[in-house]
Amino acid sequence: MRAKLSVVMPTLNAEAGLRRSLPALAEGLEAGLIRELVISDGGSDDATVRVAEAAGARLVEGAASRGGQLRRGAAVAQGDWLLFLHADSVLSPGWAEIVKDHIAAGRGAAAFRLAFDARGVAPRLVAGWANLRSRLFGLPYGDQGLLIPRIMYDAARGYRDIPLMEDVAMAQALGRRITLLGAVATTSAERYRREGWLRRGGRNLLLLLRYLAGARPEELARRY
Repeated sequence: MRAKLSVVMPTLNAEAGLRRSLPALAEGLEAGLIRELVISDGGSDDATVRVAEAAGARLVEGAASRGGQLRRGAAVAQGDWLLFLHADSVLSPGWAEIVKDHIAAGRGAAAFRLAFDARGVAPRLVAGWANLRSRLFGLPYGDQGLLIPRIMYDAARGYRDIPLMEDVAMAQALGRRITLLGAVATTSAERYRREGWLRRGGRNLLLLLRYLAGARPEELARRY
């Protein structure tokens, strides 16, 4: 029986992120879970494509727009289940068995718990808010990954080709029916380190509220 899961990653100059995240996928291959890795690149000019090819990934290329990249990647993926994962999000040990159990139980869409590759109170607070938001409102962000049955993805009409908030738009299309898994996705804290945890976290919350209030993603992307 063919493995059920296609992993889809959007990339743009993501060489460093791929070198961190791809080794964590090995346990999915060993568990007979992963059928293929699809890299949807938005025009990288670093070694992203070479790293993807060395990993045996299927490469899709097109314009740089995360929603569009995810959509193009999903269009060529052949698995019964899809795992959309950012290149700088590293899955915790044991994730494959948790995902296998989720799939075997016939459950719907799910996301991972969020953590940052940084220590301290601020990273824990920001990640804690993200996990609480995901649990209470079914609104995980893309760096938490999205595990979804293909049939459910198609029924939601796929990711919207928008530059920002494609993850929130998908959650809305799913009716916010997204389970929070026991495994963790640890993502890069670089943007928070650079801009400050309070400032970046506050800006993200403001962008989310503006989007939910009807602001256009293109306008929000210019402020991101």
